[in-house]
Amino acid sequence: MTSPLTIDKNWGIETIVSELRVLRDQALANRHRQDRPPKMPSRKALQSIMEGLSAVLFPNRLGSGELSDDGVDYFVGHSLDVALRALYEQLRRECRFHAEQQALFDIDCGHQAAAITRQFAAQLPAIRALLDSDLVAAYEGDPAATGLDEVLVCYPGLTAIIYHRIAHALHRLGASLVARMIAQIAHSLTGIDIHPGAVIGARFFIDHGTGVVIGETAVIGEHVRLYQAVTLGAKRFPKVADGSLLKGNARHPIVEDDVVIYAGATLLGRITIGKGSSIGGNVWLTHSVAPGSTVTQSQVNNEPQTYKPPLNGLSAQLQ
Repeated sequence: MTSPLTIDKNWGIETIVSELRVLRDQALANRHRQDRPPKMPSRKALQSIMEGLSAVLFPNRLGSGELSDDGVDYFVGHSLDVALRALYEQLRRECRFHAEQQALFDIDCGHQAAAITRQFAAQLPAIRALLDSDLVAAYEGDPAATGLDEVLVCYPGLTAIIYHRIAHALHRLGASLVARMIAQIAHSLTGIDIHPGAVIGARFFIDHGTGVVIGETAVIGEHVRLYQAVTLGAKRFPKVADGSLLKGNARHPIVEDDVVIYAGATLLGRITIGKGSSIGGNVWLTHSVAPGSTVTQSQVNNEPQTYKPPLNGLSAQLQ
């Protein structure tokens, strides 16, 4: 048996460090940058910010468990101040990162970050109202749910939509990098991948959630329910003259109100899923369907069903 005293613990660190330095320098040269790369927003900081904002939105369940009625507002105000100050710094870093990449040195990133932070903060009550509707949709859509509190603290779909609604607000305000990083934090936590550019209406519910993918230009109406492994993706990726991919074009599905999409369904391209439709499990769909359609693996039924509007705006019925 080899004695620990005789084991060679020379890991070759100096050589490894040198080789990594060469590779970094090559990467910078390939991107036409010889200086140190500008600081980016911090994923760790954004994770802490999201925990703080979640506590602000739901202080009694996602914040401190020991809050008194008299202490809730103080907790919310203090937590919000801490989160917004930290968010401001990450937004300032994003601004500086983009400015240095584009050699724009006359941008006042402090002013820009403060403006975005202020506008984002003003949207938090509306975000909370949307999330309340998502909670009710989840509770009503899952017979296993015993209450709204359980849904809030246990369901990955709720965590994903909390993060998305915050990320989407920041994305719309121009903080695309911070928003994308928040989306990827949610992806890591839940297994649900929602691009912050996706537009999602009220009363949205993802049941189970693992493997769900919602692309950048997807548009989802109200009271839509998705199950695990659903993909709302792009069918093809057009290229521009130099051969690079065309960016920003509308390439993901539009899902109208009161649609249910079951596990494993894949919907690709700028198609429209009509109001009140039901898309069966494992369906591969690349064309639009009329309102009230039922789509299964074996057949596509485009004959509209008798459609009854949602009761009290909370649950859809197809007869």
